[in-house]
Amino acid sequence: MCNTKKHEMETKRYWIWFSLLTEINYKLKRNLIVKYKDPKIIYELDDAELISNSGIGKKAVCLIQNKLIKERLDDYIEKMNQEKINILTIQDKEYPRILKQIYDYPITLYIKGNNDILNNANIAIIGCRDCTEYGKKAAEYFSYNLAKENVTIVSGLARGIDGYSHIGALKAKGKTIAVLGNGLDIVYPKQNEIIYQKIIEENGAIISEYPLGTKPEKNNFPERNRIISGISKGVLIIEAKERSGTIVTADFALEQGRDVYVVPGNINSPNSVGTNRLIKEGAMLVTNYKDILEIL
Repeated sequence: MCNTKKHEMETKRYWIWFSLLTEINYKLKRNLIVKYKDPKIIYELDDAELISNSGIGKKAVCLIQNKLIKERLDDYIEKMNQEKINILTIQDKEYPRILKQIYDYPITLYIKGNNDILNNANIAIIGCRDCTEYGKKAAEYFSYNLAKENVTIVSGLARGIDGYSHIGALKAKGKTIAVLGNGLDIVYPKQNEIIYQKIIEENGAIISEYPLGTKPEKNNFPERNRIISGISKGVLIIEAKERSGTIVTADFALEQGRDVYVVPGNINSPNSVGTNRLIKEGAMLVTNYKDILEIL
């Protein structure tokens, strides 16, 4: 990596350190950043100064002062350099403006690929992992045609609808963003590794709030879903079972004030129970990509 890039990474050294404090709860981390602005100041606080902050007890002090994280920081930054992974902070101009509007915005985002598209007109397309042929075709149809109209497609790189949504955008030579529930040095699911690589090759972006080495644990994905909707102007849902991560994302979208679009499904298919219920509850039924363009 060039010297300029290495220098940039060094200027973010303490933001990287702060992101590695994964055992500190989000609310406390956000309060510390709001108060001190610069994580370097937090890094240099002694025990007495740390514990003077509301909500910080001895356990939190020990976690913040973890010597092992500080000792391994150089190696971690070097790995980021080798993997061509950057970090965006809530204070960076490249940080997605629309994402700052949500209540629980990520304080930092790891990114591999193109920073510039994060502030595009983004539409998320999500749905069942075990999708039907109907769902596959719908995902590719909407993502392809929206990408042709310079809409950036956001999804989660999961198998099923997510994967086909990325594929549709790539076929259109458009831009797509994958939001992961694990570190950017891990491709999950492995079957989508070709899509992962193609997104980077085609000047797209792969992002995550999770540090390198973070495994795709089950609890990470509901948290990931708030970013998928938060970075997007609207969320298009194609096939969702009655209870699923897709429905969770729809709930996030509504809380965040995002539009929710739904492709109607076969009334006899379990993959359509969630989508058809969302339409009953007032989500916007769409059958053509132009329906979304008119609203955008």
